[in-house]
Amino acid sequence: MSFIRGIKLNFEGFLLGLRTPRLLMLGLLRFAVMLLVFAAAVAFFLAFHSDIIDLIWSKPASIWLVWIWYLVSWLLSLILLGATTVVGYFIAQILFSVVIMDLMSRITEKRVTGREVPPPSMPYFQHLIFLVRQEIPRTVVPVLLALALMALGWLTPLSPVVTILSPAVAALFLAWDYTDLVPARQLLPFKDRFAIFKRHLLFHLGFGVLFLVPLLNLALLSFAPVGATLFHLGLAHGDDTRGTPAS
Repeated sequence: MSFIRGIKLNFEGFLLGLRTPRLLMLGLLRFAVMLLVFAAAVAFFLAFHSDIIDLIWSKPASIWLVWIWYLVSWLLSLILLGATTVVGYFIAQILFSVVIMDLMSRITEKRVTGREVPPPSMPYFQHLIFLVRQEIPRTVVPVLLALALMALGWLTPLSPVVTILSPAVAALFLAWDYTDLVPARQLLPFKDRFAIFKRHLLFHLGFGVLFLVPLLNLALLSFAPVGATLFHLGLAHGDDTRGTPAS
């Protein structure tokens, strides 16, 4: 079943990353970069927390409204902190992680098949810019969709449905952020890459659902490019296997 295969391949990629010194080093580096950017984003928010809250709603003089102000202030703090973390994720993904993820994918391909299929001829800097441009829609579109679902839950009676749908959508697009690495490196058009994603929705749901588990996701996200590359190597061989690592 594609859903189960997605879960299985995520763990297989993680274990292969731990067994391969270069992948282990890059996975730890990616984790450190994302953690550093997250910490910087949160520190920025905390430094200007009071000023931001005051701009939105100054503390009322009436004692009858103060408790409401504290409640709203707390909720706004959570929302703004979440938004700050998302911005940090954008920066980490677009400016740093895309390079690390692409390198991890290349190493995995060579580790499993014994060779790396080179991308179409293109100067390195131009190819890097292309990868960054591909990362923007992969990162921005899922967040915009999640925000739209959140608004749908707030403004309509569909909140029970949205409560179930939102995590599933997040899992799908988180998985696609990694499985799209190989097609993007081969310079496939965006519509073709999105078509691959749509044909394997259940796999992506299984692959991405683990990213929603607190603490476990920190480890799996760092090595997700490995499992995602194994997925495409299986497609290239016309089956669902990941192949055998070359000696």
